[in-house]
Amino acid sequence: MSAKGTDLTRGARRLSVLTMLSRLLGLVREQIFALSLGASGSSDAFLAAFRIPNMLRDLFAEGALSTAFVPTYVKVLGTQGREQAWALANRVLTTLTIYLGSVAVLAMLFPQPVVDVVANGFSAEKAVLTAKLLRIMMPFLPTISLAVVAMGALNAEEKYTAPGLASSVFNVVAIVGGLATHLITHDPVVAVFAWAGLTVAGGVGQLLVQLPSLWKLGFRPRILPDLRLRDAGTRRIAAMMAPATLGVAAVQINVVVSTSFASRGVEGSISWLSYAFRLMQLPIGVFGVAIGTAALTHLSRDAATADLGALRATLRRALQLVLFLTLPATVGLVVLGVPIIRLIFEHGRFSSFATLQTARALSGYAVGLVAYASVKVLAPAFYALGRPRIPLIASLSAVAANIVWNLVTFHRFGHVGLALGTSLAALMNVGVLLAAFQKRVGGLFDRSFASASLRIVLASGVMGGLVFGLSWLFESRPSHALVFRHSLVFRFAAALLPVTLGGGAYLLVGKWLGLDEGKTLLRRRRRAAAPAQPTVP
Repeated sequence: MSAKGTDLTRGARRLSVLTMLSRLLGLVREQIFALSLGASGSSDAFLAAFRIPNMLRDLFAEGALSTAFVPTYVKVLGTQGREQAWALANRVLTTLTIYLGSVAVLAMLFPQPVVDVVANGFSAEKAVLTAKLLRIMMPFLPTISLAVVAMGALNAEEKYTAPGLASSVFNVVAIVGGLATHLITHDPVVAVFAWAGLTVAGGVGQLLVQLPSLWKLGFRPRILPDLRLRDAGTRRIAAMMAPATLGVAAVQINVVVSTSFASRGVEGSISWLSYAFRLMQLPIGVFGVAIGTAALTHLSRDAATADLGALRATLRRALQLVLFLTLPATVGLVVLGVPIIRLIFEHGRFSSFATLQTARALSGYAVGLVAYASVKVLAPAFYALGRPRIPLIASLSAVAANIVWNLVTFHRFGHVGLALGTSLAALMNVGVLLAAFQKRVGGLFDRSFASASLRIVLASGVMGGLVFGLSWLFESRPSHALVFRHSLVFRFAAALLPVTLGGGAYLLVGKWLGLDEGKTLLRRRRRAAAPAQPTVP
């Protein structure tokens, strides 16, 4: 493996560990949310209200701002020095505060049009609750976007620890506050307003946790806002962000479209989809976002030096890592959806019926897991190359495909069809991106990539057979064992034993087939190999 490929893997591994921590804490947060609100009218209203600021957060945190800001920051840092790079960051902070603050204020003053978009099938009472929650949560948008600038600057400096911990801070705030709320009151209306306030508090925490690292590097925020927005770097970011926002927005826009359709379905549909997508966020964040974030700095440097050969190698390596990690995750989520959801969510107000419906949605989402994660790697490559229109075309194609699918199938397949439509849209998105890269740059796929992909498929198939057999043994227990089936011991065993044995079998088969990704990701990093890299606390 090349030194650059090793650096990419190390960066991805560090980010994966931190993102894994965040996603696990996110699952704990969702457990407490499910315990308090279940899959009910109140949870549907909260999730619909949170959909818009959360969608915009996802676009900025994992999409447009990162892909536009990081390459520009890297270029300014390399050609003009750190002082000018910090000046660029200050100008971006000023711009975001003005524009996103204005968006938040408008949504707080006029929430009803937003509610009509995301939940046009709600009853009048449910729509009023959604509007009230939206007013509370909209300040989350400008706050979290400022945190994203901090993330971008630190990631560009290859300082991954503080940005990786930021999402964990958000989850810790929600967990502590959610537990306190559950202990104080069991009124779902009071609880849902408390959760709205905790959302904003968590966003503030994500920003604050990164400030010490920025200060240590030498960043000093300007007391007076920097309104000199016509410099080359700011204009370049602005020019890239407009198409980039749509270019990486397919998943988020499709989730909003699905929410709008689900609001017309049976009560709980939005919640089932949200809980299922939360489980999907674990492998997407741990693998796709982490690898994409680590690759972006390398891709930006390769593009800045016009080294297309190095760029192809970086992208090829990143996609191979994505496939190695997400294909077995896809198999596991499809086969083990019910026991995993039963273990995590089926407590308090969350019923066994909700478990089944959430598992069905999870199967639909899992079909597109590899595509979801691959887009996180592919789209930034085009922004690094200065070709933002290609992800835009791919994204619009995916959105159109999702809308058509939902219109045709919603009344027949309900919320499961909505989840499957989101996956089909992701497949459309990644297909367009791959075809465009091959046509414009070429050289992405070679014999070694095809051989590794085939071996990953074979190893995943072996793992899938083992996991299916183990799951069948647990789920086919006779009726007299029903009491045991509801015990916590059974739930842990039915979910975690197949995951553990299946994961071990996958790594062993992969090693036997000559795949080196597993040992590379698990190998302890030698300090001498990368002395400037921060350690994970």
